[in-house]
This record gives sequence, structure tokens and C-alpha cells, in this order.
Amino acid sequence: MKADVGVAPEGAEQPVSVFPINAGSLVPPHGSHAAVALAKLASLDSGELAKNCPSAIELLSNVASAIASRKSDESTQLFRLGNLNDLERKLIDDVLGEGEVAGIVALPDGWLAQIQESVLAGIWRIRLETDAAYDYIEVSAIPEIVKRAASDLTSSDLTIDAAPEGVMNVLPVLAEIRERALAWRPGLRSQIINFTLLPMNSVDMAFLQQSVGNGPIQLILRGYNTCRVLATGIRNVWSVQFFNATDTIILDTLEVGGVPTVALAADEDFEASVERLQEIMEAYFK
Repeated sequence: MKADVGVAPEGAEQPVSVFPINAGSLVPPHGSHAAVALAKLASLDSGELAKNCPSAIELLSNVASAIASRKSDESTQLFRLGNLNDLERKLIDDVLGEGEVAGIVALPDGWLAQIQESVLAGIWRIRLETDAAYDYIEVSAIPEIVKRAASDLTSSDLTIDAAPEGVMNVLPVLAEIRERALAWRPGLRSQIINFTLLPMNSVDMAFLQQSVGNGPIQLILRGYNTCRVLATGIRNVWSVQFFNATDTIILDTLEVGGVPTVALAADEDFEASVERLQEIMEAYFK
């Protein structure tokens, strides 16, 4: 289904889709985050793990070291999984689990990158389907591939065509979006346009969506409620929509700036993840 800015999806399990995607793959498993990973590992023998999964244990130790002193604004760190055997990959899967943020990035030539935050915020699993499959862990506030796609695969300017009959307020809103998007630079505060409070009719919203278009990124955040973050076709312009438990939209915005803060791991998230990962390492591998 084509994503409409300002229109809630029909049905609790139907995502706002920029590109076709299996909705189930974006829903993290129920459970208490790190406790789920610990429970899975409790059934495995640590001696056998240490003997049969040395590369996985070394990788996890390196991830723990990378995240220990990390701040959210530092450069990303990548850890390739190509040298791991099946058992080691299972161990990585069990330790990291699946957290609240998932998504896809559409790349040139029809390739896709699948993104899944682990139960340890700031530690991401990225699977990149190209001419060869790439699978890696990234320690960052948001995967670098999201920032690159938002910059390289979107348009630098917003073209405003002649408006159809029946519009109310869309033209000055589009002019404001264009001005803000062109002026935004890294380090500046993001600016938010709230359509939940702004008087816009259905013609306005349809023309707005047509004008900004669909971009290459879709992120789904599952917590107490659902948040869906979509890159538009215009650089620095994002659709950020919040839904309640019945999948009814409760806040509909366009955000002009970098990757929306709601999707980013913060400094306190890194600190909590360090403690959790160290607990896992100490309990099962030492």
C-alpha cells in the first residue's frame, strides 16, 4: 500500500508501506528484552559454547568494548558475521534478540537492507541483500545505511506543482517545508509540523503526499504504542506517525531535520546496554 502522509493504516497489523514488506518481520517478540536472551542462554552449556563458538564470543567481547565508552554522536563501528559458523550465529541471535526498532532501506537496483535493533539499544543487526548477502552488527545511534540513504537517495529540493481544486492550506505548508528542508544542516534542531492540529482537508493531504513523495526508508518502533517513521522523497523531510493500541493515529507529523530522534539510541541507552551485555558475558562465558 502506498504510504499516505496523514492517513492511518487499516488493520492492526498492516504497516504504512513505502515498499512491500512482511509486517510480521517488523514486530519484535514479546518479553522482557535482555531477560529473554538470558533465559534462552540458560539452557546452553557455557563450556560447550566457549569451546565451539570462539569467534562469536570474541565478537561479543569486541562489541561490549565498543559500546562501553560510546556516545550517541560518535562514528559507527561494524562487526562482520561472515566468518561465523551456524552455531555461532545462533549464539549471536540468542544474545542480541530483537528489540523495538525494525525497518528496511531500499537501495539502488532493487536491493534491500533489513534493519533490526537488538534488545540492547544501540546494537543493530543489518542484513544487506545485494549480489552477495552481507550480515553484520553495528554499534551506533542509528545504522549508517539509514543516514546514507536519507542523504543520497532523496531529492535536494521540493517542487511545488499547481494545486488542484479544493485545497485549503497546503501551499503555504509546502513552501514552509521546502524552506526549512533547504536550510537545515547537521547540528541544527529539527522542526516539526503537526498535522493533528493543523487544519488540512483530504485534498490538502493528498497533494502534500504527492508533492513530498515516498523515500527509501521505513522504520517501525514497537513499544507501548507504535511509531512509524518514513523518509519522504525530499531530503531532510520525514513522516513521523504515532498510533495507539488499536492502530488509530494519535499524532501525525512531518519532521524536518536528520533521522528523527524517536528512532535514535541515546547516551543513556548505550549505558544500559553496556550493563546488560556485560551481565550476559559474565554469566555464561566466564
